[in-house]
Amino acid sequence: MTQSFFQDLRERAVEIHVEDHLRARIERGDKLRVKLGLDPTAPDIHIGHLVVLDVLRAFQDHGHTVVLIVGDFTAMIGDPSGRSDTRPILTREQVDANAKTYFDQVFLVLDRDRTEVHGNAEWLAKLSAADVLRLLGKATLQQVLQREDFAQRLKEGAAIGAHEILYPFNQAYDSVAVRADVEIGGTDQLFNLLFGREIQEAYGQEPQDIAVFPLLEGLDGTQKMSKSLGNYIGVSEAPEQIYGKTMSIPDRLLEKYVRLTSGLPRVEMDEVLALKPRDAKAALARRLVHRLHGEEAAARAENDFETKFRRREVPADVPERSVTDLEDLPGSLVEAGLARSRGDARRLIEQGGVRVNGEKIGLDWKLQDGDVVKVCSEALPSHVWPLEMGGHQAQEGDRRCQARAGVHARQPRDHDLGQGGRGQPRRQLPAEARDAEGA
Repeated sequence: MTQSFFQDLRERAVEIHVEDHLRARIERGDKLRVKLGLDPTAPDIHIGHLVVLDVLRAFQDHGHTVVLIVGDFTAMIGDPSGRSDTRPILTREQVDANAKTYFDQVFLVLDRDRTEVHGNAEWLAKLSAADVLRLLGKATLQQVLQREDFAQRLKEGAAIGAHEILYPFNQAYDSVAVRADVEIGGTDQLFNLLFGREIQEAYGQEPQDIAVFPLLEGLDGTQKMSKSLGNYIGVSEAPEQIYGKTMSIPDRLLEKYVRLTSGLPRVEMDEVLALKPRDAKAALARRLVHRLHGEEAAARAENDFETKFRRREVPADVPERSVTDLEDLPGSLVEAGLARSRGDARRLIEQGGVRVNGEKIGLDWKLQDGDVVKVCSEALPSHVWPLEMGGHQAQEGDRRCQARAGVHARQPRDHDLGQGGRGQPRRQLPAEARDAEGA
């Protein structure tokens, strides 16, 4: 059992240090204190955190104790990891408000009875000036400036705040305070975790073993999933939001999302990935909602998505408008009351602010009888899932555009063009709708 657990850990991790030492501790049955630090710079955690939370749960299932550190003190400094600039400093009130939301969210995965939760203000806020100076004396400035992000800023002549130098010291001291045996994190935390080993040794403790795991790219398909970038799927989001956002992930990242977030046995992951991409995303979307909200919510979210996007049924709260010429897109938007003028309509279309049946369209698009048209007040980022039908506004703080209006476009009934529309071939549906029709 212990050997298979370590082998699974090894397969998930990008790097383990020191691998032989950790394997020996696990195989002889040592009860380990396994640390994870979370930075409460926003009120939610996202599915990228499931990567390490699942690892922590595996440790718990093998008898180990998870020590979760919410960085309520260090968040007021700001983790510079992966940053090319200085992170804004949060107020005590902002940090406290964000930290409160973390506890319930992590226990969607972790066993509460086998988890210690601490805010690092418990010990860092109590350090005197003399204590801080002694801590800084445990390492050199040269060591800290070896960090890739600091080195890059020095090379570019960008500022490094003196307060940022304290961050790795404070995070390392967390390991001293809780006497961590193991610390895990994403690959962007490798320096901090290794630095924790050095500080533990300087305080006379056995250095922690560390394991780092892959970072999950966000919905933009390029940068890592991040609350501050807005390209994330939050674990506390509504089931319909989680499902819809999951359906929008880039195909090339599908396998990574399934491997890192589904929590399924490897055989079941392989079964999901053997499906067509559209169906594999649906399976992952349902799985994620099931993990975070339960089976009933997963079924509702799936039905909601299929109703609005796959079956292309029109929600009851979308008003119907008749337009004279469906092929004249700018004119149709004006006639339906979705744009002030033809010029306004063209500008909205060119900026990506018009969607038909959930798909962003261009000036050459020809409407069809029964299309649902959504006009927004600003262009949507290409990676962001479309707004829900019916004029619902995006949640505050989300990077989605605010809906100006939405209509169910209809040709006047005495000029019904039918499915072909003036003899024109019907344009292709979005990929997801094509998959649905062919299913």
